[in-house]
Formats: sequence, C-alpha cells, structure tokens
Amino acid sequence: MKRFNLTKLATLCLTVVLLASMAACSSSTGSKTTDTSSSTSSTAAEGETSSSSESKLLQEIKAKGYIEIGSSNDAPFCYQDVDTGELKGIDIEILREICNRLGIPDIQMKVIDFSNLLVELNNNSIDMVVDAMYVKEERLQIAAFTDKWYQEGEAVVIPQDSTIASKDDLKDKTIGAQPGTTFYDTAEQWLNDGKIGDLMSYDNQATLMTAVNMGKVDAVVTDGIVAGYTLAQDSSLKLKLLSPYEAESSGQIGAAVRFEDEDFLNEVNAALNEMKEDGTLLKILESYGLTEDYFVGVEDGITTNIK
Repeated sequence: MKRFNLTKLATLCLTVVLLASMAACSSSTGSKTTDTSSSTSSTAAEGETSSSSESKLLQEIKAKGYIEIGSSNDAPFCYQDVDTGELKGIDIEILREICNRLGIPDIQMKVIDFSNLLVELNNNSIDMVVDAMYVKEERLQIAAFTDKWYQEGEAVVIPQDSTIASKDDLKDKTIGAQPGTTFYDTAEQWLNDGKIGDLMSYDNQATLMTAVNMGKVDAVVTDGIVAGYTLAQDSSLKLKLLSPYEAESSGQIGAAVRFEDEDFLNEVNAALNEMKEDGTLLKILESYGLTEDYFVGVEDGITTNIK
C-alpha cells in the first residue's frame, strides 16, 4: 500500500512537472507572438502615419500607379511623340520631376480640347490639367492653380551675329511677324509708335524663321517658347533670342487641380518650389533653349487661389 502510494505520488509529481513545463513553453511562445504582433502593429501604425500625412488624392494616385493629366497635346509644352508614344514637353519634364519627388510612378495623358480641359477636370475624368495654361482671373473662378511654373510671352529672334542688343536697337529695323497672332499685334503697335522701321508678314513659324535666318528681315517677333524650342531643335538656324528682354504680352503658366484637392496642391507646390530653389527648374527651361527671362522665382510665382 505504501509502495503503491509512493508510485502514485511519483506519477503525480511527474505530471505536475510536465504540465508546468508545457505551461512555460506556452507562455514563451505567446510572448513571442505578442512581440511580433506589437512590432507589426507599430510598423502598421508608422505606415498609417506616413500615409495619413499625404493628401487623399496623392494616396489614390499612388494606389493606381500613375497621375492622369489632361492636355490638348501641344508641342513643345505637353505632347505625345508620334513615333515613340512617349510624353514630352516642357510641362511634362517639370511634372515628371514633381512626380519623382512625390513618389508618383508614372504619368498618363488624356487628350482633350483646350477649351474643355477645366470642365473635364471638374468632371473628375482627370487628376490635373497640364498644358501651358496661363493663370488668369477667369480661370481661378473655375479651378485652383499651382504656383507658377514659368512665364511666357513674345520673343525677338535675331541672327547670332546681330548688333541688336536691346529693344531700343529695333528702331529703323525691319521686323517680321505672323498675322493673326498677338505677337503681330505687338509688332504693329511698335510700328505705329515709331519703335521699328517696317513690318513684314509671314504666314507661319517656319517661313518667319527662314526670313530672319536669310537676312530678309533684321528680326522677328513670335511666341517665345516656340521660338526657343525651334532654335534648340534646329542647329542649322544661326539665330538666338534677344536677351535680356521683357515681354509685353506675357502670361505666367501653372497647372490646375480641383478646389477640393487643396492638400494635393500644397504637395505639388512644395516640390515645385524645391525645384526652383535647387536650380532644377531653370535647367529644364534651359534644355528647351529658354533663358532666365522665363524663370519665375518662389515669391514671384505664388498663386492666390479664390477657394
């Protein structure tokens, strides 16, 4: 009987030890699971904090993998290369750098008539309008605009060896311009005011550039961005832009977003102004043959939106 009890007691002790050991193992495993869960929760919380610091639109754009812009497909501002399908242009280069800084992987473009761009924006069919659009009072009634990307206006194109060094030197000179454009109206006003000697008409940009390149006129007045792009693309033209030169018919260009996307607008502006301060924006303009006359600084470029 005593032996039986000892055996029973030994068995009981062994059982207790085994149970204790199992409990200890269970407690240890649970602790690790809790640590992992805590670590995961911490990581998720950090991710949520990072995500929540971004605008809703930026999060949506990143989720789909691209920003969709509206443009009327105009070179050299924002256009699709007919051979490669690649998006190109001054505005595209600026936007691409903004996207890099905001972590947006790609850009897609929907071609829309210029007059309908802001309409389609407010219909939510695109995320942003990017098409060399002047920031004007009437447009600020329809959408919110970024700070200005750059400015544009007429330019005076002269031969590389020309003695013309300023607008004052145009007096008594023969100037070429394209009828039907704002730039022709500007040149016509110069003629009326006695600031130039004569005005010649040319039907298109190509014949205009040929005329000054061949010496048929002393200079031509035309769209500054288009002129800069043309000179950068065609090395056979021994021409340059008159600089310094302050355009008389100028406008400042920005991109448009919906009023409700103000947080995204602020993110875009932050990236844009970094580009202005570190010289990236000016380099992009110069790659299209433009001078510092087209650059708009941080303070001068601030857009005051209505809503």
